[in-house]
Amino acid sequence: MYKYDDYDQAIVDERVEQFRDQTRRFISGDLSDDEFRPLRLMNGLYIQTHAPMLRVAIPYGLLSSKQLRMLAHISRKYDKGFGHFSTRQNIQFNWPALETVPDILADLATVEMHAIQTSGNCIRNTTSDQFAGVAKDELEDPRPYCEIIRQWSTFHPEFSFLPRKFKIAVSGAEGDRAAAMVHDIGLYLVSNDKGEVGFTVFVGGGLGRTPYIGKCIRDFLEKKYLLSYIEAILRVYNRFGRRDNIYKARIKILVNDVGQEEFGKQVEAEWEHIKEGVLKLEQKEIDYAKSFFTSPIYDDVAADDNSFNEVKNSNDAFSNWAKRNLYPHKIPGYHAVVISLKAPGIAPGDATGEQMDSIANLSDQYSFGEIIVTHDQNLVLPHVKQGDLFLLWQALDVQNLATSNIGLLTDMICCPGLDFCSLANAGSIPIAKQINEKFDDMDYLHDIGDLKIKMSGCVNACGHHHVGHIGILGVDKKGEEFYQLTLGGSSENDASLGDRLGPAIAKTEVANVIGKLLDVYVKLRKEDERFLETYRRVGIKPFKDNVYASN
Repeated sequence: MYKYDDYDQAIVDERVEQFRDQTRRFISGDLSDDEFRPLRLMNGLYIQTHAPMLRVAIPYGLLSSKQLRMLAHISRKYDKGFGHFSTRQNIQFNWPALETVPDILADLATVEMHAIQTSGNCIRNTTSDQFAGVAKDELEDPRPYCEIIRQWSTFHPEFSFLPRKFKIAVSGAEGDRAAAMVHDIGLYLVSNDKGEVGFTVFVGGGLGRTPYIGKCIRDFLEKKYLLSYIEAILRVYNRFGRRDNIYKARIKILVNDVGQEEFGKQVEAEWEHIKEGVLKLEQKEIDYAKSFFTSPIYDDVAADDNSFNEVKNSNDAFSNWAKRNLYPHKIPGYHAVVISLKAPGIAPGDATGEQMDSIANLSDQYSFGEIIVTHDQNLVLPHVKQGDLFLLWQALDVQNLATSNIGLLTDMICCPGLDFCSLANAGSIPIAKQINEKFDDMDYLHDIGDLKIKMSGCVNACGHHHVGHIGILGVDKKGEEFYQLTLGGSSENDASLGDRLGPAIAKTEVANVIGKLLDVYVKLRKEDERFLETYRRVGIKPFKDNVYASN
């Protein structure tokens, strides 16, 4: 993983002291709310319903065990003993006292972490595939390019006050696990007919109040032009993006207004002025970034270890976990292990300080000290020997981290909702609890199979509800919480926005309505057909009829 040099460390340390002074002046009354607001947002600090919320950057989701232990320490010393992992592969602390935030940032700086540009109208944390570096279908590891983008974008003077926040995702595999199509810029590593590897560039994706799937504006971009082309996109957006209306300020609105072809022409014209300039990447710069993402030294282990299969055959709980929570590794005899942060009764994405410490220790013991945060709000140990899986599962089970539900109905994406967020119209966490209580039969969940439920407490769509196989959006109706359902969304290669099912439903009925939707699916599915595939084949009508027939 990337390691700070002296310049990186000096920049982060100086930012801590700057914010310490800014916070002191605000508390003493020397800075007004309006003066302090942009300063705190530059440092990842929001004012939420009950307390400040600090969002900590985890670039492309990659953590060392030392860094995870620091996050555990912060959760205990400055918060209420837990943290919330978000869909941008970051972590949020929901209860820090304002006067302690500079101390938190100072602690983070000791392990090469910060909260810079995790909020505000700037370029946010660049995200990627949670299986980057280990996936069998990977053309090339995307993380070096994420790191190049991170270094270029941090404190970029031209893009510190964009019309609106800006998000970039990079995918290096055949399967899009980075939701690149719903980002402001989505980059796919591809190979052209000459065997050269470069990028396909999509722009204008995004969810929120007005959702769009990204549009392709360049089929193939040479690696050396990565930064200059992104800069050209941002210059066009910065110049023409709307600043008069916060709801129409994202680049997706601009791309939709001028059209895919015209926007692409404007980017190409801007790019011509800068493509051969200082932003042109030399191969040595790319190689330097790659040097931080080398594979660990793997043991030569047998992939057909009989002991693993014997334990699976004799232990149903372990077998179910192995079926759902393991991901194939490019090295025979190893697996990537997905740690579910979706145990029943727990707010999705939450982890206690004790659990974080335990995962850090297990990472050192079994996975070369690496942990990855997924955009599905889970964690991954990317390099685990097959022979160690049973012992790892037992240790995870002790910490309530071995729920075998990855990709299933209860592996929900869920924003904090009304419980924490000042923007929310309705709760998300109570609905997740309701769904967990109704669908508590693991055999049933495994029979239903792959199903992505994504839930947001407001139209800002932090829970990505638009691209859920079943999407749930909380809405306010005269002071009461109701929920709007959508069907058929996807954030993968076949990206699509969900279709509205019908009128919003009462809070008490969400889980029951999901049950009715699944009844239709079970009745109409073909063999080995996922919920999304059945929905796309039969359409919305049978689902709508079953939900609203008695109304």
